[in-house]
Amino acid sequence: MSDVINAAVTALNEKIEGGFDGGTAKFVLNGEGSIIVDGNGAREGDEDADVTLTADSDVFQEMLSGEMNPTTAFMTGKLSVDGDMGMAMQLGAALG
Repeated sequence: MSDVINAAVTALNEKIEGGFDGGTAKFVLNGEGSIIVDGNGAREGDEDADVTLTADSDVFQEMLSGEMNPTTAFMTGKLSVDGDMGMAMQLGAALG
């Protein structure tokens, strides 16, 4: 597992303490790997999910730190969403 993925998993678990009950989401960090977020929390993984969010690792880190709003990232083409858009919005609010 890459250092970027390790740091992202740790940060996500801090943000969504207790897990994400909205379903299963996958974050794909271009060139680094994938993270699954579900009711058990965040972990490295690449299984199927209800929604897949894809971004460069720097964009993802900016979203986690609060420097970039996930909606802004999506609207400017820095974040792509494939699947359940409502769940993506729930996850964005949980990360906020």
